Amino acid sequence: MCTAATYQTKDFYMGRNLDYEFSYGEEVTVTPRNYPFAFLHGGTMESHYAMIGMAFVAEGYPLYYDAVNEKGLGMAGLNFVGNAVYRDAVRGKDAAYVAQFELIPWILGTCQNIEEAKEKLQSISLARIPFPRHDGQTLPLAPLHWHIADQHGALVLETMECGNFLYEDPVGVLTNNPPFPFHQMNLNQYQHLSASPVQNKIAPALDLQRFGEGMGAFGLPGDCSSPSRYIRAAFYRLNSRCEDQERSRVAQFFHLLDTVAMPRGSVITEQGREDITIYSCCMSKATQTYYCKTYESAGICAVSMRPEMMDDKQLHSYDLCQQWSPIFIPEQRV
Repeated sequence: MCTAATYQTKDFYMGRNLDYEFSYGEEVTVTPRNYPFAFLHGGTMESHYAMIGMAFVAEGYPLYYDAVNEKGLGMAGLNFVGNAVYRDAVRGKDAAYVAQFELIPWILGTCQNIEEAKEKLQSISLARIPFPRHDGQTLPLAPLHWHIADQHGALVLETMECGNFLYEDPVGVLTNNPPFPFHQMNLNQYQHLSASPVQNKIAPALDLQRFGEGMGAFGLPGDCSSPSRYIRAAFYRLNSRCEDQERSRVAQFFHLLDTVAMPRGSVITEQGREDITIYSCCMSKATQTYYCKTYESAGICAVSMRPEMMDDKQLHSYDLCQQWSPIFIPEQRV
């Protein structure tokens, strides 16, 4: 269970909540331009756009959960259990086969904007290949769908039994099941929601009084299900206001994610485990910075993708320390 969103003010921001039962030891990771990516069916990409995001680094390979590249194009993978279907790679086919774990570096490494990503995504097939470890074992194959966005728009990629689907996302929000068209249709039921004071439309002749502020959004769903989180995230995102400063915009984005976060004990799985918001992140195009806070530490911390990092050949990874302290948020790219 996860929620991803975009936020366009003077600058562009993208981020997500990662909601799960436990952490895999993910780290904030910078992949420089000259770090080689060896694709199972596409050769080796020796040079590419630099990117920063959250990844589980397995045997030197960054398995990204979410990331943004130096051009401002971002991606996030969210759980899509029961619907995600990947294909067996067949030689001689026209479609480009990309393993599920290769998708984020394959797109962010070669595409500088949403239009280039859209064109490239229309000609691929995601292969049913788990990450191969050197000891002969493999990592679990994650069932995902993806949010892809930049300052000009957002897309949702879903690969299912009935085919591959690439949707325009005018709302800028993605959660989990059901498939994306359901969430777009479900918005029709909430056209009455408003951030403005409630209006007496049921009986204008009666002197009906509102008994508090915020009643214009009466009926906004408050549970942790994917459809409810989608509506809630859409409402707060589309009505969001903030001051015109990096600090204010980043803080506002985290407040948006807080509205769909999962406190411990609010969601219990069938196995008796507790889903929590392990981390929340905000990726800034203007400062090329990855902002993050964890469940155990509410202070916002950051890693900036500096020029000397971007031209390197080695990964730069930073532990997701649970005891990070709040830091100064940069006002401009460093």
